[in-house]
Amino acid sequence: MTASEDRLSPLHDEHVALGAAMTSFGGWLMPLRYDSDLAEHHAVRKAAGLFDLSHMGEIDVVGPQAAAALDHALIGNLSAVGVGRARYTMIVADDGTVIDDLVVYRLEPERFMVVANASNAPVVLGELQERTAGFAASVVDRTALALIAVQGPRAEEILVGLVAADAADDVRGVRYYAAVPVTVAGVETLLARTGYTGEDGFELFVEPEHAVALWRALLEAGTPLGLVPAGLASRDSLRLEAGMPLYGHELSRDVTPYDAGLGRTVKLDKVGADGEPLDFVGRAALEYRASRDARAELDGDAPARVLVGLQGLGRRPARAGYAVVVPGVPAPGEEGADGEPTVVGRVTSGAPSPTLGHPIALAYVDAAHAEPGTELAVDVRGRTEPVRVVPLPFYRRAN
Repeated sequence: MTASEDRLSPLHDEHVALGAAMTSFGGWLMPLRYDSDLAEHHAVRKAAGLFDLSHMGEIDVVGPQAAAALDHALIGNLSAVGVGRARYTMIVADDGTVIDDLVVYRLEPERFMVVANASNAPVVLGELQERTAGFAASVVDRTALALIAVQGPRAEEILVGLVAADAADDVRGVRYYAAVPVTVAGVETLLARTGYTGEDGFELFVEPEHAVALWRALLEAGTPLGLVPAGLASRDSLRLEAGMPLYGHELSRDVTPYDAGLGRTVKLDKVGADGEPLDFVGRAALEYRASRDARAELDGDAPARVLVGLQGLGRRPARAGYAVVVPGVPAPGEEGADGEPTVVGRVTSGAPSPTLGHPIALAYVDAAHAEPGTELAVDVRGRTEPVRVVPLPFYRRAN
């Protein structure tokens, strides 16, 4: 698909009217920024940002065996999710590597909504159709839905101002990783509270024909409270500060959930109706990967990779693909270099942190160099920049 063939969000004309710079992303033409990446980032941290996430893929799994089908298809225990709640999980290949990370909502006892990343949605749809064959469950493509997010410390205040008085408590009462039907500005929505920025916030799933009215109402109500429309660039810097993985960077067909520090999402203890351990796609590989005794054999003679946070101690930020090296060994091209540096990892995401005021990065490094406080360096275009391993997330909101 070329850029000219990218799908358009139901809000495309709104973005153009607001002067957004548009970019091709996951097969969609989406706003990269409206004015300033930095201003949009700070608005979300201090007040609120309005995001169009209509490029995300929604897939319904419906039927008497929908829960059992998802338990087989995904690594999580979806049958244990209560109605109105959501769970972060993944779909993996037979070898345990990540096809996509997902949020799954249980909307009714026999109805789930799977939310996939834009570029992976067609693959996830196909995998779910194949993996649920034989179960009394149907898989329905609902990617036509529009999805609008309001993220930031004033998000709840903005939403409460757009619902009827008797629905205000419904908004305030939405728990983290939960969803509830709410009429917002006269528009019927599924209001969820998950987020990808490290701030409090809501996602509003809405039929595409009502997206423009809802977007305009949110923008009108939120602007006096500091809300601004925000694009993909600020969304990426916000999620990086929050230490959240991005598919194609921290997650891919080259890593398992354990590599990414997300082993908690793998439910090896889930059981079937007969009480026996439940088989699911990728189980054998993940069970093997989880075994400490098998680790050395699995990884050969090299230490296992670990995803870590890196705090930049200099001014130049690391970027995706840059090598992480042992400090004190000159990088190729530096004066005095007499050999190759000892490479111990690779950066997956990196940028200056607008909130913290210094560069930050996520990287996979050898386990021997993954302890917080470890001093390392990154080869930034032929010159080494000092970094320090730090715990994740880089940023955590005060409340």
